[in-house]
Amino acid sequence: MSQIKIYGIKTCLNPIKQKLSDVIHACVVEALQFPVDKRAHRFFPLDKEDMIYPSGRTDAYTIIEITMIKGRSVQAKKQLIRLLFDNIRDQVGISHQDIEICIYENPAHDWGFRGLHGDEVELNYKINV
Repeated sequence: MSQIKIYGIKTCLNPIKQKLSDVIHACVVEALQFPVDKRAHRFFPLDKEDMIYPSGRTDAYTIIEITMIKGRSVQAKKQLIRLLFDNIRDQVGISHQDIEICIYENPAHDWGFRGLHGDEVELNYKINV
């Protein structure tokens, strides 16, 4: 299970939402071996005055927060981050400098979905990749 939040300035983020979602999902499927039908993305388009970012960035500055059940290897998480940087740059046109990624992990028992605790649900994909 994972959920992804994407933050950016609305004038830059809104026109690319679907493409960015498609690219992010393809990276998650490849790096974490997720099923293609498991996509939970939420976009947070912000007014320019509500998005304060470091110098050297442009209005395309985008923050991606990935929350997932704990268990993925360091190698799988690093592969995911590399794929995100490169594929977003190549397919969406946002430079590496304007992308920030953070992965948050929680134990399965801290999740709840389908009316069960995450450690009680039988998933159709592996967590330990």
